[in-house]
Amino acid sequence: MTVLALEISPDRFAAGRVAPDGSVQDVQAVPVTSRAPWNSCRDLLAEVAAGSEVISVGIGTTGPIDMAAGVAAPPDIAEWQVGFGLVEATHKQFPAATVGMALDGVCAALAEQRHGVLRGVPDALVVSVSSRISGGIIVGGFVAVGRTGNAGNIGHMVMSGYNDLCDCGARGCVQAIASTSAAVRWAEERGWKGEGFAALLAAAGAGDSIAGAAVERMGTVLGQALSSVASLFDVDRVVVGGSAASAGPALWKPLGAAVAAHARIGFLSGLRVVPSQLGDTAVLTGAGLLALPPERQ
Repeated sequence: MTVLALEISPDRFAAGRVAPDGSVQDVQAVPVTSRAPWNSCRDLLAEVAAGSEVISVGIGTTGPIDMAAGVAAPPDIAEWQVGFGLVEATHKQFPAATVGMALDGVCAALAEQRHGVLRGVPDALVVSVSSRISGGIIVGGFVAVGRTGNAGNIGHMVMSGYNDLCDCGARGCVQAIASTSAAVRWAEERGWKGEGFAALLAAAGAGDSIAGAAVERMGTVLGQALSSVASLFDVDRVVVGGSAASAGPALWKPLGAAVAAHARIGFLSGLRVVPSQLGDTAVLTGAGLLALPPERQ
């Protein structure tokens, strides 16, 4: 009997087998396809299952989602933008399986709580910063999911004084200012000629003024947002994953300075913001935990 985990991210589908300890093994991944994306997911799951009896599947997906309906509407997957029934489609593929789905940020928080730096930490925030920004909130040892499953969506907090247009239709969202793609876009609009976030970081480290300003802006806004959420939920630990986790001092220095400047109230004196150690496995690992029986989660 086999337990599977499936990750839906903006640029890849990944799946693997879930071991009894909650780790995910035999991971395989394919790029997101512009046409018939579910066919790619279906084939990937079939390949990982390899003909075995699948009894449970956990899905971690970029949002927004309707958790009760099992529907995801990720903006980066054109055919799913108005909503796709991931749970129903997965159940049709594996009729004997139970299927659970949660937001990617929720899954990342579950993974950090079980296998990462938040083991034994009852109150914390987990944020993934790449081309999109997602989050998960741990309060009293439990990961919050919210009314529709979208709790922790720090990427759509609105920052005062910014007018950057977000693809959700609002202006000033954290994601529109401080995602990796937003930082690259801001630099390109001011004449930077590089390509991609890794190149932007390298240029910032080499002293390029435009690249440096773009990364500093990104780090400052992230630090401000993290300080606000830490105050709202009274947490003393924030874990940053995604591309930002390994971005180095060009990003982490302004991020830390912003946290120091804004997390000033007494109960935040012990606030620590640390990089995730889980790399690109956090969401898939959390999806695997969703699929385990409650006594093994």
